Amino acid sequence: MNLYDVIDATWPAARCLSRGPWKIREGLGGGSRVSATTAEGAWTEDDIPLAETAQAELGQKPLFMIRDGDGRLDAALDARGYHVADAVTIYAAPVATLARHTPPVTTFRLWPMLEIQRELWADGGVGPERLAVMERAPFPKTTVLGRINDRAAGTAFIAAAGETAMLHALHVIPSQRRQGIATHMMREAARWAQDVGAKQLSVLVTQANADAAALYASLEMEVVGHYYYRSKQA
Repeated sequence: MNLYDVIDATWPAARCLSRGPWKIREGLGGGSRVSATTAEGAWTEDDIPLAETAQAELGQKPLFMIRDGDGRLDAALDARGYHVADAVTIYAAPVATLARHTPPVTTFRLWPMLEIQRELWADGGVGPERLAVMERAPFPKTTVLGRINDRAAGTAFIAAAGETAMLHALHVIPSQRRQGIATHMMREAARWAQDVGAKQLSVLVTQANADAAALYASLEMEVVGHYYYRSKQA
């Protein structure tokens, strides 16, 4: 399973529709990943309005995901006035190199999520629509709660598809950052991934998030892919 398929499997849209060569995702407010359209077959420029119409029928603005290898689509959308938004880097590493036991009472695997995790995610701008994505993701899945300085400090969601686990929505509250809790949470996520039979752990980070990129680099995770969005006002 390629990593773009893992994204779909572990952070699923509410519904996916096929319209000609396009995969149309209905996100219900859950963010770009679950709302973007992708090319899944041979297309021509005459097919682009078909995707735009399908998105409009769902009440969504025109939005396309541009993956590695989508250069022709990127150029066609650029010519139509679409702008680049939210460039994302995909990192991955073997779970065997990441998995470590964490200090006692530091990390917890929890499903269903606790109310305190909902509060932590809200602090990071992850609201009910994105929590709904987690709820509808198929098993195997879990959350990781991070605790430091006698308080809940961070939370993340992780799910597995095939031999790859993908971690989403990692958030540590600002007052508890730079104390190692995010590293502990990543290692706990890798241990969970190992337990469910996954061979690698992957994560997505926007290119603007330098702190997250530094974290993943420090864990010797490697860049394995990219994508970004093309959008314009409806």
